[in-house]
Amino acid sequence: MSQQLNFKYDEIIEKSISDIIDNLKGEYVLSKRAMALLLLQEDEDIIEKVKETERNNYDKISEIISRTKEKYDKPLSYVIALSRQKVIEDITNKVVTKDEKNKNNISNFLSKLTMNPITGIPILLLVIYFGLYKFVGEFGAGTVVDFLETRIFEAYVNPWVNGIVNSVIPWKWLQDLIANDYGIITLGIRYAAAIVLPIVGTFFFAFSIIEDSGYLPRLAMLVDRVFKKIGLNGRAVIPMTLGFGCDTMATMVSRTLETKRERIIATLLLALAIPCSAQLGVILALLSGEPKALLVWIIFMVFVFLFIGYLTSKIMPGEGPSFYMEVPPLRLPKLTNILTKTYTRMQWYFVEIVPLFIFASVLIWFGNITGLFDVLINMLKPAVNMIGLPDDVATVFLFGFFRRDYGAAGLYDLQQAGILSPRQLVVAAATLTLFVPCVAQFAMMIKERGAKTAVLMGIFILIFSFIAGFVLNWMLGIFGVLA
Repeated sequence: MSQQLNFKYDEIIEKSISDIIDNLKGEYVLSKRAMALLLLQEDEDIIEKVKETERNNYDKISEIISRTKEKYDKPLSYVIALSRQKVIEDITNKVVTKDEKNKNNISNFLSKLTMNPITGIPILLLVIYFGLYKFVGEFGAGTVVDFLETRIFEAYVNPWVNGIVNSVIPWKWLQDLIANDYGIITLGIRYAAAIVLPIVGTFFFAFSIIEDSGYLPRLAMLVDRVFKKIGLNGRAVIPMTLGFGCDTMATMVSRTLETKRERIIATLLLALAIPCSAQLGVILALLSGEPKALLVWIIFMVFVFLFIGYLTSKIMPGEGPSFYMEVPPLRLPKLTNILTKTYTRMQWYFVEIVPLFIFASVLIWFGNITGLFDVLINMLKPAVNMIGLPDDVATVFLFGFFRRDYGAAGLYDLQQAGILSPRQLVVAAATLTLFVPCVAQFAMMIKERGAKTAVLMGIFILIFSFIAGFVLNWMLGIFGVLA
């Protein structure tokens, strides 16, 4: 027979809970004790609900919360979570038997290595090198993309589709919608299946291995000190890492961060300086043949990430973030878990992202037949020329607004045609990475942060990306790093 757990916090918090309950006169779905605890932890949704319901009483409730906060040197959310954790530990200690022989096993030893900055940073660099660069960049964006793009689509699919469509359909406008340069199949499906899919697939597989091993919480502990300098904490490593998979999904996950200030900073950095897996994979494939160009791109992107994060944390008001996280055991990843997670994410990709590629193809087709894209491309050409790039790159930036990976794939086509020099390639890659978020991510930004904040971020990113590209091109010219 189950027994109810009678759990009490310390006297100060219990007194505050009681005082808040006395001032809650409205009706709520949750119990008034639960409402009081959420108010003490400053849950934004609950605060808005109580403000709306209580009106006159909310000032008294706010005063109780402020008085309680003054009595602790740590955030109330941390104090409450710590109290709960202590009770949980007491319960588990009564029913769980620990094997002392395994206390200092290899797993614990490796766990300590991953969180110690001296050893953790080299381990992180190895994970990035083998997980992102070698597996996603070289294998996914190189070997697999080359096979699908060159040997399948360019050699067979596109010529076959173009031949059938142009011979069967008499209307040029409909031919261009389905096939030719910007058709749904020859551009949309080709980009989605031959360029983006293998990159996203290899990234999701690598990310599932990292996730299932328990390495992510350790990475959060490792970067916490650096992240606090940019107004975030170690927990932000989760949306940031997810951003390398899909920035749209990562923007949604940023809601798990504790304060509005952290969520805004994380959203801005995701939109500005975190390339999604497809974009990252294509850029790695583009620059891997020029090691200096790749190194310049990496250093520049890390600098922008830290610089803008630091400035934003200084401009935005609010307290510095606190951080606490339970670290699970480090373990050998299970193949079944890896395959299940990869399959689930790939399923999400097909359901959510592939239709966007088709939709983007239709918009591009519409823009071409109406002449709207020509107008927009001509407007972009002066900005593109300003950062030392040829007119053809303007089309890439326009595509990048519909899908970041669309733009990166367009850059891939230009590089294959030999249009860009190494210096132009790294400037284009850096500016495109910083360029405005794609339509899907921008829509998520509006949903999560509000239209005003999202629009202001978009305007800032648009202007900053070209300024940054200009500065990078100028510095490369002065120092003669790349020809």
